[in-house]
Amino acid sequence: MTLVVLPCLLLLWCWLKYGLLPLRWQNSYLAGPDAPLQRACRAAARGRWEPAAQLFGAAGQDWERRSLYAQRLGDVAARGSDRWLKEWTKARPEDPDAALVVARARISYAWELRGAAYADWTSQSQFDSFHRELLASQEDIGRVVALHPGDPTPLVAELWTARGLGYSHAEMDALWTQITDLAPHHFEAHTSALQYWTAKWRGSHQLAREFAEKSAAGAPPGSLLAVLPVIAWYESHKDELGPVGYCPPDIRALVDAALTDVALADPDHPRLADVRHLLGYFLYLQGRYRAAREQFRHVDGFTEALPWRYSRLAPLHYRAVRTKTGRRALTERR
Repeated sequence: MTLVVLPCLLLLWCWLKYGLLPLRWQNSYLAGPDAPLQRACRAAARGRWEPAAQLFGAAGQDWERRSLYAQRLGDVAARGSDRWLKEWTKARPEDPDAALVVARARISYAWELRGAAYADWTSQSQFDSFHRELLASQEDIGRVVALHPGDPTPLVAELWTARGLGYSHAEMDALWTQITDLAPHHFEAHTSALQYWTAKWRGSHQLAREFAEKSAAGAPPGSLLAVLPVIAWYESHKDELGPVGYCPPDIRALVDAALTDVALADPDHPRLADVRHLLGYFLYLQGRYRAAREQFRHVDGFTEALPWRYSRLAPLHYRAVRTKTGRRALTERR
């Protein structure tokens, strides 16, 4: 009887506190719906590489989409079996798409080995494995560059290596110049570079803010890069402010600028979902519940994005915020 009663009491508590019922399954590997990518990831998890190869073929020189596909498929290989990836490279040894996923998989695997804990809580053994894999990824990246000249995607992947290995500022600037010469307004490139410049990695609050503001100011409307100052502010303040800290006029102005950028973006932009998650969260904390609900409506069921990826219970965190947003939107004054 106890085995039945305890789960029931837990579910009742969740419902009373968060309104979490029914507990819809959340996809923790993607930020939003992308049917071709979801099919390719499922096929890879089952040992088939052909759908992934077709995915890259369809992407062509859409660098944003190519970067997203490489990242997510690399995660599949790093977190599960990579037999499908080995078979792909065996069948097509000179395929730059397969080589790209190999590089991203090694980088993802390195970060899996490190873990998500702060440096003080990460063992020397974890750091050694982390650095070993990242050093090896440099050779993988070089191979992709040789196989596919002009493709910024492997260089975007290297930004994760740069952060983990601690490239000097001069080395980072050189890498950044290579990337922006090929893709000056690449979304993942900018968000990854912004992480490098944060205080928790290789920069400072000021350097992160300056990078974000400069990048956003020089970006065309609809590029989604107007969200960079929002991300920079969040990275600098997320651990020290309660909800009221998100409400000053200057922070609302940052969110409004990003909302305008979202409205002008291509609805099929592969990184639009990432931006909607963060804006939905800010709008919720600012008490703009109807606007937040509109952002969450597009991404419901997916949690691989800021701010949820910083949560130990990302699906529950997302679900709680989204549920409260929906409730409060019903009574929000117009």
